[in-house]
Amino acid sequence: MSAVAVKRPRASVAWFRDTLRWDVAFFQQIDWHWDDDLVHPAGSVIHRRREEIDSKADCASLPIIEKISFGGDISVTAPEDRIGYKGRLFWARPGDLVYSKIRVKQGSLAFVADGIGELAVSAEYPVYEINTEIVDRRYLALVFRSSPFMRLLEGLSHGGSTKTRIPPEEFERQLIPLPPLPAQRKIVAVWEAAQKAVAATMERVERLERETKSRFLAELGLEAPERSAALKAFVVDWKNLERWGVQSNQLAAAGVDPSKGEYPVAVGRDCLIEVKHGCSASPSPVPSALEVLKISAVTRGQFNPKEKKFAFDVPRYRQEFALRAGDVLMCRTNGTLALVGMSALVRKDLQDTIFPDKLIRVRCKPNILPAYFATLVKTRLVRSQIEAAARTAVGNYAIGSEDIWALRFPLPPLNVQQKLMRRVEAGLVEVAELRKDVKARGEAAKAQVEAMILGTKPV
Repeated sequence: MSAVAVKRPRASVAWFRDTLRWDVAFFQQIDWHWDDDLVHPAGSVIHRRREEIDSKADCASLPIIEKISFGGDISVTAPEDRIGYKGRLFWARPGDLVYSKIRVKQGSLAFVADGIGELAVSAEYPVYEINTEIVDRRYLALVFRSSPFMRLLEGLSHGGSTKTRIPPEEFERQLIPLPPLPAQRKIVAVWEAAQKAVAATMERVERLERETKSRFLAELGLEAPERSAALKAFVVDWKNLERWGVQSNQLAAAGVDPSKGEYPVAVGRDCLIEVKHGCSASPSPVPSALEVLKISAVTRGQFNPKEKKFAFDVPRYRQEFALRAGDVLMCRTNGTLALVGMSALVRKDLQDTIFPDKLIRVRCKPNILPAYFATLVKTRLVRSQIEAAARTAVGNYAIGSEDIWALRFPLPPLNVQQKLMRRVEAGLVEVAELRKDVKARGEAAKAQVEAMILGTKPV
């Protein structure tokens, strides 16, 4: 359906009196398959709110919007980041539409939820009241985030800097379908039912992943700890105080003691041949015969060799940072603590691909299966050690080689490791199938709803 969503003729005609901008994309429109009397400018149902906040107001006490995610989640700045804020601010009330001039073409728009209360926004975030007698907010969000509308906005964005913008007047003049409210709500109902089904499947996926990890630890004779809120006060013996830091000791105390299991405890030095940081060279700005992985190739816990970019083709890079079957890649640094140390197993030799400095390559001795080690790293048994060891700098968490060499974990015989991994692999196959189903359901729901919005499918 995307093929017919936006008209992109090779040639078009526009009168000079109608030429507000010298830009072909400016004249492109979506071919809505609705009666003309049901298609109106967005500005007919959204009305700009310009309620400026007193410049003398204490900015530290104002909930200022920091960003709106592409999915519509609103983030608010921390109080300490608001001190000394300079610039005009405006109120956004519950129910209002707010979008980012810079990122709306990627879906950065949201409705202020009733439970949030008033928010403060900069001039980069236009604010709109919605005429709910004509349009359902949920339907409007679906229209604005639909693929045809996103492509249209991509063509409309312009500016003299690297950050192109979509001014309010251009956003408001775009035509959108406004069928009667009952039809809008039926479209919303189809979307919400599909999302509910997808969420139920995702819940099953997460439950299966938890059960797989718990079973893995149970077969090692260990019990997975329940996650709980950090205690306001706790006690640590001097002999167990490895670092001078509250968070690191909280995490260490919440971990699993590997000595309580059925198998002898080993440390990284007993089982690992190599722990090596990746290539620190910048990516190549032009295509080359060598490619370097992105950090996203690892952070989901399953290796994705498609996440990569071009690298300078230097023989030394190929020699030092090559990847082969059995390598375990670990995330060295990330802004999210839960992703630091995340591991992924390389299952086959890779040609013309190296790994970056934000990843660490681990190679195992014959006494430990790479798949077993990669699985251990994702359990609370080892995660608590990694998170306790992580250090912070410039808003990022990071671990080093010594932290990996020092990891403690059970080391059963190879035949036991193989048995454990067969069960884990079976669980991973089921998870992969469910995730594939989730993706297919999501894409089908999006296509169905967008066809209804476009008017090519009856509501």
